[in-house]
Amino acid sequence: MPELPEVEVVRRGLDQWVTGRAFGAVDVLHPRSVRRHLAGPADFTARLSGRSVDAVRRRGKYLWLTLDSGEALLAHLGMSGQLLVQEPGRAAERHLRIRLDTGDRELRFVDQRTFGHLMVEPLVADPKAGGAPVPGVIRHIALDPLDPAFDDEAFGHALRRRRTEVKRALLDQSLISGVGNIYADEALWRSRLHWARPTATLRPAQVAVLLAEVRAVMTEALAQGGTSFDALYVNVNGESGYFERGLKAYGRRDRPCERCGTPIRRDPFMNRSSFSCPKCQPRPRAPRPAGR
Repeated sequence: MPELPEVEVVRRGLDQWVTGRAFGAVDVLHPRSVRRHLAGPADFTARLSGRSVDAVRRRGKYLWLTLDSGEALLAHLGMSGQLLVQEPGRAAERHLRIRLDTGDRELRFVDQRTFGHLMVEPLVADPKAGGAPVPGVIRHIALDPLDPAFDDEAFGHALRRRRTEVKRALLDQSLISGVGNIYADEALWRSRLHWARPTATLRPAQVAVLLAEVRAVMTEALAQGGTSFDALYVNVNGESGYFERGLKAYGRRDRPCERCGTPIRRDPFMNRSSFSCPKCQPRPRAPRPAGR
């Protein structure tokens, strides 16, 4: 699933091509792609046709186009969703789900697995962001670590109160948004923390290092266009990102750790995988039974 850097790459591309343009015809080619728009495809189309895009915003893995109607076109890419900017008349992609005319360009939502979705949602003020408008359905999602309003101290206190494993906490979008499996593993490797480390045992200095590494790895990935393992993640021009070449832990099972040479280990984790170095990131010891 695209994480913060990949979604931010798409946001920047959309901002360049779509901001200031008005939607003409809107064609919903697969109803599943607007399943979260409960009023249905006809209402989705009616709310967008003729509306202008004022800006393109993002929070974590969500992005949205603010409209001159006071609403937003909210997108979540799911596992395979793509927002592509194409010239009109170009052959339709095999998994084209929604097409939005913007004059000399078309905005196309392509989604092979149909886990992603688009919806039109009213904008509401979000106290976490100083009252900035966000789509109402994502107001509960935490700020992401690249947001200027992100509160490091509040995050540290909340993280240590979670009473869970540190990687589970990083993936909790109500605590910190935009971090997924890839960048959690990379930040933990950089921080020398095992994914199963109990959050309650983290010292404030360790939390500060972890947060700094989350930001660092995301910033580096963003500079390289994100991480692409196949053709399912691309930017609005259909280009892949290159940060896969810079990964230190994720997907590197049995390959030598670049710090110490120990083979990277893969562990099952939440129906997915966690990758870590057994030497640099020692697994936490199990607590002793009471009375011993």
